[in-house]
Amino acid sequence: MALIHPDDIAAVKERVSIEDVVREHVTLRPAGVGTLKGLCPFHDEKTPSFTIRPAMGTYKCFGCDEGGDVISFVQKVEHLTFADAIERLAAKVGMELRRTEGSGGRSELNLSGRSRLIEAHRVAQEYYEERLREPGNQRARVARDFLRARDFTGAHAEQFGVGFAPMGFSELSDHLRARGFAEEELIVSGLAGRGQRGLYDRFRGRLVWPIRNAAGDTVGFGARRLFDDDRIEAKYLNTAETPIYKKSQVLYGLDLARKAMAKERQAVVVEGYTDVMAAHLSGVETAVATCGTAFGVDHIKILRRIIRDEAELTPARVVFTFDGDAAGQKAAMRAFEEDQRWASQSYVAVAPGGMDPCELRKAKGPEAVKALIADAVPMFEFAVRTTLARFDLSTPEGRVAASRAVAPMVATVRDPSLRPEYTREVAGLLGIGVEQMQAEVARAARQGTRPGTTSPGAETRGSGRRDGSTAYPGGGEYAGESPRSVLGLPDLRDPVVHAERQLLQVLIQYPGMVDPSVIDEIPVEGFVAPAHRAVFEGLRAAAYDATRPLTAWIEQLRGTTPLILHDYLAELSVAELPTTMDEHQRPERRYVEALLSRVLEISLTRSISDLMVEVRQLDSADAGTPGQSRALYAELQELQRRLASLRETMAGR
Repeated sequence: MALIHPDDIAAVKERVSIEDVVREHVTLRPAGVGTLKGLCPFHDEKTPSFTIRPAMGTYKCFGCDEGGDVISFVQKVEHLTFADAIERLAAKVGMELRRTEGSGGRSELNLSGRSRLIEAHRVAQEYYEERLREPGNQRARVARDFLRARDFTGAHAEQFGVGFAPMGFSELSDHLRARGFAEEELIVSGLAGRGQRGLYDRFRGRLVWPIRNAAGDTVGFGARRLFDDDRIEAKYLNTAETPIYKKSQVLYGLDLARKAMAKERQAVVVEGYTDVMAAHLSGVETAVATCGTAFGVDHIKILRRIIRDEAELTPARVVFTFDGDAAGQKAAMRAFEEDQRWASQSYVAVAPGGMDPCELRKAKGPEAVKALIADAVPMFEFAVRTTLARFDLSTPEGRVAASRAVAPMVATVRDPSLRPEYTREVAGLLGIGVEQMQAEVARAARQGTRPGTTSPGAETRGSGRRDGSTAYPGGGEYAGESPRSVLGLPDLRDPVVHAERQLLQVLIQYPGMVDPSVIDEIPVEGFVAPAHRAVFEGLRAAAYDATRPLTAWIEQLRGTTPLILHDYLAELSVAELPTTMDEHQRPERRYVEALLSRVLEISLTRSISDLMVEVRQLDSADAGTPGQSRALYAELQELQRRLASLRETMAGR
């Protein structure tokens, strides 16, 4: 079994920028010296607690406790094996991985699986694009006519990577096999299937759009029916779930829209591939669409991280466009059910006559598409009006039934200060008294909110963390003996333990600041918290090399620190220090010296106490020789002298 060479694993960590990798999934902003913050990709939250320290190559979320290095981040966020994550990162920096022979049974280290599937999709996209441009291909002309009928040119098709899947039974499969891909790879990729006649192409005689992940890799396709003799009647056919394609975790156009989304803090969700094209070509560069599935919770999480949908910031803007028919209204109501998951304000845009963005662009031009998005109405207002349309408001019975139908909507509005105003607005629409509507809203509130209205980060409110611990000012959260570590993670409510932690942060984040001889003076036993003792032992066992990047230093520490404390090590490497920085962007020397003195003082005090116990035991039992007693007293006096000198130095600062 071939394994990736350990030196190459270390080299990947040194060469790949964790900031660049995280930015593919999270919009980051500065959060102190050398640190960046954003909304966590691993849990819902309104206030950003996901922190990275690029120089260290580490990340830590102080909300859900996930932490690690760039490899573990890619593993978790993209659901990859360790080996696939390394290959993914190595490809980013053009690094060729070496393999060594290992032993043992079957392993999860599939060295080429993911990269091979992505390469197959890249070749397939090129092939589809070439077929669309083939001048003598009559079937491809129909595909080009489809695009021209919607005012899309050849340049537009090239911009979005649109192609044509030929009608033949296995033309793409034959092309890929000629390029060295195995049949099993084509089947696993979703590009081909196996029938009685052998391998056949998944997409045939269809216009195809490449679906890309956040990094810009093509991982699937969406295909539109063009011909009556197409044996598959579905208008749209999408790639099935594969190791690299999960439809609930991708959005068509995200690779093109993410920069504009992050800049404008806006996301526009449309319903189809041509709508995304029309929106972007009209100047709405924040448009995306789902791929063969309804817009769901995972999609919300993706967009919230990009547009920085954070409670303490000016609200971001999310606009949904829906067709004006019954299906469009149903989709809008599904979106409203998840509206409470956003910290931002969400809106609905429905064009006159129910036209979608593609039709609107063709009929009235790009400015009409931009105006559609700009004039979107709040989601709440749209949902209320859609609900009221089902009732006959000319009768008392209809008005009462309608008031009861919309009352839960008002009761679950996330901003309590808006509820009275919404109550008055709804009462006016219904033609009933405000008091009557208030009573219905109060009743709905007592009965509980409707399903699916959990606020972002709700699972982390109350006791603090998911393990029931509480917050501490330094940025992390623990409740003494955490179940995550048999060592017991430190209780930072203890000021002594808090000082230990800060010293460890300095030694880890700024390894060249403290002379090694000073570190050697601190006994391991000087640390009160067992976890801190273990980390400090690892620090003393590692050797900092100033000529190498800090990522190499962190990797050394991971090798000298118990595995069970690696998450805590990541936390120490990114947590902010409660002090100002000097002109070199390092902690002030006085602060560092104070921490060293504090830990040394505690260590000396404990040693003196232990020695005094021994002296008293000798005196009370009249045991030991005179020489032993003199030695103990001499040692005790020396420790007391050192302690007095240390305290004098501390007082003089």
